[in-house]
Amino acid sequence: MRAIVQETYGSADVLELRDIDQPTAGAGEVLLRVHAAGISRGDVHLMTGEPYLMRAGFGLRGPKNRVPGQDVAGTVVAIGPGVTRLGVGDQVFGIARGAFAQYAVARQDKLAHKPPTVSFTQAAAMPVSGLTALRALDATDVRAGQSVLVIGASGGVGTYAVQLAVAAGATVTGVASGAKAQLVRDLGAAHVIDYARQDYTDGSRTFDVVLDIGGMTPLARLRRALTRTGTLAIVGGESGATWSPGMGRQLHATLLNPFVSQRLTMVVNREHFSGLERLATHAGKGTVASFIDRPFDLTSTADAVRHLVAGKARGKVVITI
Repeated sequence: MRAIVQETYGSADVLELRDIDQPTAGAGEVLLRVHAAGISRGDVHLMTGEPYLMRAGFGLRGPKNRVPGQDVAGTVVAIGPGVTRLGVGDQVFGIARGAFAQYAVARQDKLAHKPPTVSFTQAAAMPVSGLTALRALDATDVRAGQSVLVIGASGGVGTYAVQLAVAAGATVTGVASGAKAQLVRDLGAAHVIDYARQDYTDGSRTFDVVLDIGGMTPLARLRRALTRTGTLAIVGGESGATWSPGMGRQLHATLLNPFVSQRLTMVVNREHFSGLERLATHAGKGTVASFIDRPFDLTSTADAVRHLVAGKARGKVVITI
């Protein structure tokens, strides 16, 4: 089969298209014919091996899994021992091992059935980003009538967070660049703040919920955007740290939380079919849609990663296979 392979850590230049052996499904796993695969910031970190501390779990000198990729949508072509939730021919989406390939293996508890009205490309965009957004909404208990600020609204996680908050009945303000403002409005945001022109943490306006997705804004400034009893959720963060993950703000928030009237929390993703099924329900009803950047195929995977790293993507980056 054709697959993207990386033998060492580095930039997108380490990604090579090769012919390799097709994987086989083990106990509790299924083999998928991959139709599309999404690219997330997590894939970039696994490609570069940075922050370095992550290499303790994913390979010291090079990645343990030579074929990258997690977000997947495809058709089940074989099942391993003990698989009961899925069968051959099922069209599914979720989290796989080595999704940047014609075939990939995934655990049955990390897959859900794809809604018939959703394309494979749209479904492949949802798993990691959609689940992260769903966890953020659950952690902050977003409800109808609340005001919600989504920082990073035009990115992979942000596009789903805006839609899920709107679906919950909240009034959403999205933070993005001016060039991506229309995308955020199209997602359903009532207001858009161009971060290059306006300081959304100056205290002139406060929100019941603030979702900071992949940002670097200091905790003290984020708190100024909250109401006195508002809730802040920090979802990841691109700190640029070489050795250790950018968890300083999250840890600070956790330690400070018991001593302030505001609720400060961090979001940790959970890869499970229950969340994927919730996303599928939203997608099937049309309350959540995947906003896909320009198309890429397997041969242009390295270019797709470069596009994401450069910050040019509007919505999700997906490769078709």
